[in-house]
Amino acid sequence: MFGTRRVRKTAATLVATAAAAATALLAAPTASAAAPQPVVGGTTTTTTAYPFMMQITDASQNQFCGGTLVAPRKVVTAAHCMVGETTGSVRVVGGRTYLNGTNGTVGKVSKIWINPDYSDATNGDDVAVLTLSTSMPYTPASYVSSSQTGVYAAGTTARILGWGTTSENGGSSNQLRTATVPIVADSSCRSSYGSDFVQSDMVCAGYTSGGVDTCQGDSGGPLLIGGALAGITSWGEGCAEAGYPGVYTRLATFSDLVTAQVNS
Repeated sequence: MFGTRRVRKTAATLVATAAAAATALLAAPTASAAAPQPVVGGTTTTTTAYPFMMQITDASQNQFCGGTLVAPRKVVTAAHCMVGETTGSVRVVGGRTYLNGTNGTVGKVSKIWINPDYSDATNGDDVAVLTLSTSMPYTPASYVSSSQTGVYAAGTTARILGWGTTSENGGSSNQLRTATVPIVADSSCRSSYGSDFVQSDMVCAGYTSGGVDTCQGDSGGPLLIGGALAGITSWGEGCAEAGYPGVYTRLATFSDLVTAQVNS
């Protein structure tokens, strides 16, 4: 079944010892969140290279989603990451390349905006914006405007980032990872996912043969095109499976909504 690319915290989390922190596994997801992993088939990178890349964690700084800093106090992520969360239950961590690190900046959240039309990732509308209590000292990413629909042309190279698992049902990556994937034609994505692919709200990226993809723990992280935030890691069938590219929120559709939150 199709599943979101995070492990829900409502499923039990395995408590890793400090020695095992680098390869800590999250418990199997609930039925509504079929198992994916972190960036599959990519390479390691750093938050120095991508200063806008944020960890979204629980109050104990256990990462469960990604996010993109788009203004000093604003972080874009997936709506499905924030369902059931409160401002007190989440933190945003910037400038921390390693999950088991203690460096960087830990920000508290003062507001969670979830797209009011959101119901399930496969129905679209999978976007949320977090307002931080204090500013992050990192360079934000630019993001696409509502008029930039041409960036999603099939074959365009996009970049994905995350700490998710490196194989389906595998262990999460202690170090931030990245990979490049081509944008997939809407018609091909519809062939893969049928009516679950909502063309106005979603865009697919990946290789026909599979092998490179986002996975569990990568949800909410960025799909970058030309260096700008153009998509949000949302859902897919497994991870890096042939014929099933990753599905991302088509941010141009929601850009005006995001801007309203950034300016609020």
